Amino acid sequence: MITAKTFFGLPSYLSRFARDHDGVSAIEFALLLPFMITLYLGGVEVGDGLAIQYKSTLAARTVTDLASQYVSINNSAMTSILNAAAAVVAPYSSSAMVVTVSEVTTNAQGAGTITWSDSINGTAHQVGQSVTLPANLQTPNISLLWGEVSYPYKPQMGYVLTGTINIYQSTFFYPRLSSSVARVNS
Repeated sequence: MITAKTFFGLPSYLSRFARDHDGVSAIEFALLLPFMITLYLGGVEVGDGLAIQYKSTLAARTVTDLASQYVSINNSAMTSILNAAAAVVAPYSSSAMVVTVSEVTTNAQGAGTITWSDSINGTAHQVGQSVTLPANLQTPNISLLWGEVSYPYKPQMGYVLTGTINIYQSTFFYPRLSSSVARVNS
């Protein structure tokens, strides 16, 4: 039964309830926790993706730079060059990474074609295949070494970023010791 004392004391009870802040921190924490976890996990995933992109760029530069230091490359040297990319991307897995090194030769108009190409975990370019070079490399009658790395990045948690993100990096180097690098099959 509601008495007059209870009825008239209700406003003071409600105002005392409104001033009580004992549970506010717990409620705020419960509301912010999912956002903070998402932010943290997203930061980790984006950080890993950026690290792999950096390492892919470094791997493309490394294999192209190594190939540019030869006058002629045989099978064992090419295998070593292509496998160097795995050491560069460590500690990340290189099992699905595709590494390709090719020589591109330009004609009198500066149009490029593949002279030779080798790849690990992928398909090499076909000899004679046309290549669209960047405008600043469309110089007549030169040879360039073209290194490519393709890395399928799959986030470990898949909480914020989902699916596989294909990271592709390529670079061009001029041969250092001769006008072109011969590829010998021995």
